[in-house]
Amino acid sequence: MAAQVKITHSFNAPREQVFKAFTSSEHLQNWWGPKGWTFDVLKSDFREGGVFHYSQKPAEGDAMWVKFVYSEIVAPEKIVYSSFFSNEEGNIIRAPFNANWPLETLNTITFIEDEGKTTVTDLVTPVKAAEEELKTFGEAQEMVHDGFSGTFHQLEDYISKEST
Repeated sequence: MAAQVKITHSFNAPREQVFKAFTSSEHLQNWWGPKGWTFDVLKSDFREGGVFHYSQKPAEGDAMWVKFVYSEIVAPEKIVYSSFFSNEEGNIIRAPFNANWPLETLNTITFIEDEGKTTVTDLVTPVKAAEEELKTFGEAQEMVHDGFSGTFHQLEDYISKEST
């Protein structure tokens, strides 16, 4: 099983506009995360070494806390960050849905513009994962892909509304 998930989505918008939607909580709160979930930002510091810390909560169920640590930002071409499940204080914890989920995943998002359309590609790769964690991640590829695809559809809606 591949230890990487690749999600690609094209947007009918210029690269700068799509990139900007990833850069601040004011934008992210309008489209990030699973459809129908509540999204709350605790910290948003979009810079290399900066942290994005938020919770997402389904209509029925408990909030899940997630923390990103940005390692590379090349505006408007690329964002690289490590993603962790955390508690409200930002301490890294095991994923609430599976104790064998990798503690850290590396997300490499690229933005390529062609004739006014932007293709976003996100590569999600487990970091320093044990064999069982890699197996769990591999078995969840469809879930990861579907989750990001749904999120990107919400971004598409947000960008189209923002453009009008």
